[in-house]
Amino acid sequence: MTRVRNLRVRPDLLYVASGWSTLVTDVRGRITGTDPQGFFARNTRVLSVERIIVDGREPVPFSTANVQGHAQLSYAELGDGETLPSRAAYLLTERFVGDGLRTRLTVASYAPQPLRMAVELRLGADFADTGEAEQGRRLQVGGVGTSWDAATGELRLSYLRDDIDRAVAVRVRADGVPVRYADGAFAVEVVVPPRGTVRLDVVVEPVFDGERLVAPPATFTEPADAAGAARARLAGELTRLSSSNFDVTAAWRCAVEDLSVLPLGEPAGPTAPIAGLPIYQEIFGRDTMTASWQALLAGPTMLADSLRLNARHLGRRIDDWRDEEPGKPLHEARRGPVSVLGLDPFAGYYGDWSTAPDFLVFLGQYLAWTGDLRTVRELLPTARRALAWIERYGDIDRDGFLEYHCRSRAGLKNQGWKDSDTAIVDEHGRVVPNPIATSELQAYWYAALRHGAVVFTAAGHPARGAALLARAHALRCRFHRAYWLPERGCYAMALGPDKRPVRSVNSNDGHLLATGIVPTRVAPVVAGRLLAPDMFSGWGVRTLSAEHPAYNPFSYHRGSVWPVEAGTIGLGLARYGCWPHLHRLAEGMFAAAALFEEHRLPEVLSGLPRDAAHPHPGVYPNSCSPQAWSASSIIALVQALLALRPAASLRTIFVDPHLPEWLPDLRLEGVQVGGATVDLTVRRRRGGRTSISARGDRVAVVRRPTLQAFATRHRR
Repeated sequence: MTRVRNLRVRPDLLYVASGWSTLVTDVRGRITGTDPQGFFARNTRVLSVERIIVDGREPVPFSTANVQGHAQLSYAELGDGETLPSRAAYLLTERFVGDGLRTRLTVASYAPQPLRMAVELRLGADFADTGEAEQGRRLQVGGVGTSWDAATGELRLSYLRDDIDRAVAVRVRADGVPVRYADGAFAVEVVVPPRGTVRLDVVVEPVFDGERLVAPPATFTEPADAAGAARARLAGELTRLSSSNFDVTAAWRCAVEDLSVLPLGEPAGPTAPIAGLPIYQEIFGRDTMTASWQALLAGPTMLADSLRLNARHLGRRIDDWRDEEPGKPLHEARRGPVSVLGLDPFAGYYGDWSTAPDFLVFLGQYLAWTGDLRTVRELLPTARRALAWIERYGDIDRDGFLEYHCRSRAGLKNQGWKDSDTAIVDEHGRVVPNPIATSELQAYWYAALRHGAVVFTAAGHPARGAALLARAHALRCRFHRAYWLPERGCYAMALGPDKRPVRSVNSNDGHLLATGIVPTRVAPVVAGRLLAPDMFSGWGVRTLSAEHPAYNPFSYHRGSVWPVEAGTIGLGLARYGCWPHLHRLAEGMFAAAALFEEHRLPEVLSGLPRDAAHPHPGVYPNSCSPQAWSASSIIALVQALLALRPAASLRTIFVDPHLPEWLPDLRLEGVQVGGATVDLTVRRRRGGRTSISARGDRVAVVRRPTLQAFATRHRR
């Protein structure tokens, strides 16, 4: 097969971010006025164009790259570097993203005589929403006012609307030389000494509702703001992995680096990650927790912060516009003008059914990894409120299953894991109307009841725990009877409003395996169906069968491949001891990662088959990269290959490693369980058996299969 390397998502753009701010440039580091380029603060574009002109022409950078996660550096030629005597001169453009943006322009001369240059800088702002810039279509429009304060040397661009307060302040400073502003441009004459430099600092500081968002210092090291401190903390504590398989090592390294640069820096949970760049820089309840859960093998801090952040944003009232109800967790919160102006409900939108059970599941997982009862008790009131919401609002018709519906006229039709409008289709390709009880929601609810039982029991409420466990058992039996399709070897995608099964073959079954709701007697059949040719593309599991009438390999949820699902499905396959299936899935994902620049999995791959006609799968057209839960999927797949389960209360890690031929060894350094750390080395021996050695204090490593894997093995 043809070898492919270094695929890029959004190949015409570069972007760096910090907290709520993102800088999007062309590949040469310029802001040309073309969507979606610009500097965005709190989902608002406060710098839409920037033209740098030196001696009447715009320098074109010949080398541009991102540095760390929050900075960018470009080089452009200004003089003729080949003439003698030398007149070589270059422009270095350094950009530093924080709450504001600092751009340092350095003219460096290698000529033996002084060089005189005229530098002009033209800037513009349009205050577009992130979504508007992404789509190239405006929903809200206002003029831009300009005011120049000669005393302070500050230019202010203001959004001319009475219903929103948005402005940006710009200052330009040069080394010992006055800067003028006239005719819409900053201008300065500089004299560069022989073999010397001259610097200009351009400071862009948004001013929202009277609050000035300060630009960061000009340093490539992490700034001391909340997002910078969160990035520094994660970079120092995430688990390291090495292997003789280069692709696995590189994919892990990229994954933990991406997770360490994506924290939003919110006070309630500083290390909680954003969903992805460049367009999902916001609070996402489900996405934030899912990425942090899948990444637990790399460290528990992100999950603790994600749980706290979600606890801070529970619904308080009945609000149909926001699909809000008391105790319902937040789905997403944006700060851009479209949402602030109320043109959409996403300033604080609650239209998701999976976040509430997920909170209980992930709180239980956090306890298993850390034994941190103090944090669990702190979050127990949120767990109670989430349970109360599920019990009152999650199952409106009281049939024993969670079914979602949308009340907001601008909300999301589908409010399960697959939330695009056309994600849930029947076997004939018709969109299923609401209310819908998708299969994965029932599995999440089952897992929530089980993990909730452990959490409440550990926190001193054993009677509540026992009641939840009994409800979980009843749900498991009820679910299999209602959803199992024996003639297809899989579960129904959902129950429609008529309570009939939606008989579309899809990827939800992988979520069912991960939660343990699938009986062991049918788990191998379910695994085989997921890895059948119409479902497994060779890179990953398709969201919808390629044989389905609605299949589209480049859709969002009707045949695409989501790396985040591979992480969850992998954990499910390991749970039931379906090792050949897991090995095929993991090989496909690591092979896919190897195609992309830095081994970075994008948000969504297409569902095209892995064959000679398709040397790479391509991606969903508007994919984010990096994407937090694509990064976390790499970590989850490694955990699955080890069948690693923590028991912090016992100071024990249970493992049942099964390494495939293409992965002869793994070494993990700094695995954190119960406040202690351990290093693990796993090797594949002749015949496929594995050995495992551990080094660390106060943690026992015990080789033992999962209960489901043991039961499945003895049924064969």
